[in-house]
Amino acid sequence: MEQTLSIIKPDGVKRNLVGKVLTRFEDKGLKIAAMEYRLLSRNEAEGFYAVHRSRPFFGELVEFMTSGPVVVLVLEGANAVAKNREIMGATNPAQAAPGTIRKDFALSIGENTVHGSDSLENAGIEIAYFFPKSKVISH
Repeated sequence: MEQTLSIIKPDGVKRNLVGKVLTRFEDKGLKIAAMEYRLLSRNEAEGFYAVHRSRPFFGELVEFMTSGPVVVLVLEGANAVAKNREIMGATNPAQAAPGTIRKDFALSIGENTVHGSDSLENAGIEIAYFFPKSKVISH
């Protein structure tokens, strides 16, 4: 069983999409192994997205991710990373497949409702960033 990190971003929380997003994950066979509703501090957001620090959108991304509450999740299942990426859809909602979270709910490339780990290695790093092992309940 793989685990991956997902974040329902401030735009998704603000628009009351948490239940709809969670249903999509569960309906496709992913289980919730950890979940927390929280506000990210500037330091947390900057640390989490540090890989993008040199990119022109970094400041805007940090501002957005600290603009309201988020739901941070650990999802678990067979091929969880790839399955989550498929459920989310392409980063650009205009390029996302019909029926994906981003196609159905995203407002823009930046306000695209969800974050998901892009590899198994990054999933491990991202999960550890938010959750100690004792808070992740494997199924």
